Amino acid sequence: MTARGLIVAAPRSGSGKTTVTLGLLAALKRRGIAVRAAKAGPDYIDPAFHAAATGVAGINLDSWAMPPALLDALGRNAAETGELLIVEGVMGLFDGVPGSPGRTGTTADLATRFGLPVLLVLDVAGQSQTAAAVVRGLASHDPGVRIAGVVLNRVGSERHRVLVEGAIDALGVPVLGAVPRDADLTLPERHLGLVQADEHADLSARLDRLADMAQRHLDLDRIVACAAPFTTAAPDHSSALPPPGQRIALAADAAFTFVYPHLLDGWRRAGAEIVTFSPLADEPPPEKCDACWLPGGYPELHAGALENAHRFHQGLRRFGANRPVHGECGGYMVLGEGLEDSQGGRHAMTGLLGHATSFARHKLHLGYREARLLDDSPLGPAGGTIRGHEFHYATLVAPGNDERFLDLTDAQGQPLGGAGGRRGHVTGTFFHAIARV
Repeated sequence: MTARGLIVAAPRSGSGKTTVTLGLLAALKRRGIAVRAAKAGPDYIDPAFHAAATGVAGINLDSWAMPPALLDALGRNAAETGELLIVEGVMGLFDGVPGSPGRTGTTADLATRFGLPVLLVLDVAGQSQTAAAVVRGLASHDPGVRIAGVVLNRVGSERHRVLVEGAIDALGVPVLGAVPRDADLTLPERHLGLVQADEHADLSARLDRLADMAQRHLDLDRIVACAAPFTTAAPDHSSALPPPGQRIALAADAAFTFVYPHLLDGWRRAGAEIVTFSPLADEPPPEKCDACWLPGGYPELHAGALENAHRFHQGLRRFGANRPVHGECGGYMVLGEGLEDSQGGRHAMTGLLGHATSFARHKLHLGYREARLLDDSPLGPAGGTIRGHEFHYATLVAPGNDERFLDLTDAQGQPLGGAGGRRGHVTGTFFHAIARV
């Protein structure tokens, strides 16, 4: 099976891409279509909603952080297991970082690489005919990107819809849906984005409402007809990162949720076994494993429970005495001496590294990063280069005395200095790894 595909994009963040994407996914699944989903860029949260709507794990596609061969392999694998692949864009359609053509991290990169048409979501609250000028500009900005249709979002009235749709129709770009203003369609957010999918007790009901919305307000037949054959080069099934061990203990619960599906899939393809455990349930990493991975998440929301997870603390110390332990972002925070919550309360963490972090003194750290490994580690051999990103509000309030783990530059190649920490077999960093260069 080889899917057709399309991209849901917008002029800017907050336009309603996720609402429209989830509505499409849920409504098309109702029709019995084998629909798959992907998210452009480094996002952990939206793919979990995609998976809930489709019943199939989603993927990330990132043109800056992923080598072209990996990008093609991931896209092709998704296209071979479904009838329709819907890619949710990131930020605005052409928003990214300076880089070589096709490697800028934009949604437009994916449209041109895979030959996919764009379904443009326009938030038209507070405007009418001016929306046509926005469409005209986006449609003519890059001849390699084709706007196949438009969905109007937050439409105020039938008169409002008629004014906007008439102006856009004059451009020869079809309007394929008009979604009214409705606060019930909005998903709740917190500091790193949407509240996670598995935290919604009513997620099925929310997805049903979004499917109902799509059936009422979107022309599903014409949207499906817009999709184009998904085209890629021959896939390369090498993993994004080498497995850190043959049997990997993976922390997985409400505090540790941010791990990229393509990393786990790559490790499994390479022959590794992944065994999950829950620090919040006071479980230590399984002794039968030979490496431990603490992914990112929201440890700051569970700092008290993590402080009191004594079996987890003791087991992790035993494990790290002779086997590799790596922590990413939230996992890095838990490897430190202490974590200060948003109210300023300090909680003791595992102390495998010497730093301390604070969420009370929070500051946004956001952006693509390229890392050079300073020594052999679970991320790969010394001297290796890996691309990824940082996205956290926690602040390092005590750096500790551990060896630096890696050197970072930003997407423009500007040096950011040493980062993370290393002590014996234990490593950690705020940097989220996506793929080796």
